[in-house]
Amino acid sequence: MEDYEADPRISRIVSHKVTRWLSEDADLEQQEESFLDYKRYVARKWVFMAICVVVIVMVMGFAVTYGTYDIGFLESYQIIWDHLTDNITNTTKDHIIVNLRMPRVVVGIVAGAGLSVAGAVMQSTLMNPLADSYTTGVSSGASFGATLAMTLGMTAAAGSQAIVINAFLFALIPTAMIISVSKMKNASPTTMIMAGIAIMYIFNAFTTVMMLWADESTLAEVYQWQVGTLAGTTWNEVPVMIVAVLAGIIAVQLLSRKLNVLATGDETARALGVDASKMRIILLVIVALMSAAVVSFTGLIGFVGLVTPHIVRIFIGADNRYLIPASAIAGSALLVTADLLGRAILSPVVLQVGVVMAFIGGPMFLWLLMRKNSRVWG
Repeated sequence: MEDYEADPRISRIVSHKVTRWLSEDADLEQQEESFLDYKRYVARKWVFMAICVVVIVMVMGFAVTYGTYDIGFLESYQIIWDHLTDNITNTTKDHIIVNLRMPRVVVGIVAGAGLSVAGAVMQSTLMNPLADSYTTGVSSGASFGATLAMTLGMTAAAGSQAIVINAFLFALIPTAMIISVSKMKNASPTTMIMAGIAIMYIFNAFTTVMMLWADESTLAEVYQWQVGTLAGTTWNEVPVMIVAVLAGIIAVQLLSRKLNVLATGDETARALGVDASKMRIILLVIVALMSAAVVSFTGLIGFVGLVTPHIVRIFIGADNRYLIPASAIAGSALLVTADLLGRAILSPVVLQVGVVMAFIGGPMFLWLLMRKNSRVWG
């Protein structure tokens, strides 16, 4: 030991090794702490989604019990279970729950998921916190198609689904126009948003002209469709919506990593090997198909796709790998809750879910903007 102290070189070597060992231990502890932080970070995301699922299940139980025919909360779940297991004991209650009330709830869940995911994708794709599926003009195109069928009887198909088919087909026209604009040289996300707004105003103008020519009964029908409602939905609408929305969500989820890259900007995306323009068009087509499938059945339900992704970002961040499924679940919970409130607040008067969402979404969006020391976008 005296030789070590006598030789400065040996002392420096020993000191250096001790420092390195201590540093390695500190780095190891820091890595372990970072790993634990990441696990807590991921767990928080799953907890948020689990809470949203519980909300959906609870609200669904109240929604199917609400009506002129009194059915208990727990009894409604028993009836659904008996129907699924083919053990029906009361055909009247089974018909009321399964055929009259459940389709409305299921359509609300599917529509909320589709519109919310579409909004989250559009906000990341166009790098704009005010973007949603309606930014592309899908809503105005669908409204024009439905109004055309109701007022002038001009439809692309005959039958009971003529209005739905018209709304769906015309909802895709604005998207095709925006894709054409996006292929222009140096077409930026801002250009696409401005093109969508311009197309929206054009279709809205045509819709307004047709409404001026409509009689009172037709005008009331058009207005009810434009407000957005889940009333009158049947199991016939559910398969088409589920296929379109589920396929859209799966496709977007598979592209979520590239969507994260796209959200950082076109230059960064190109540097990382992602063709920003091509990816933006692909995502735009997916969102258009998914939104058109929802809007053509439910009418124009606003604020779901705009507000829900911002709320979700507060709890789980902006990583689209988690944002997309979380937005789907949260959007479903929000829409079925809004529909139940619309039926219960002024009972027996029923507020359309589109109106309730405007009452909820407007103040909520202002609150998100006014929050101090926080970000609703990032």
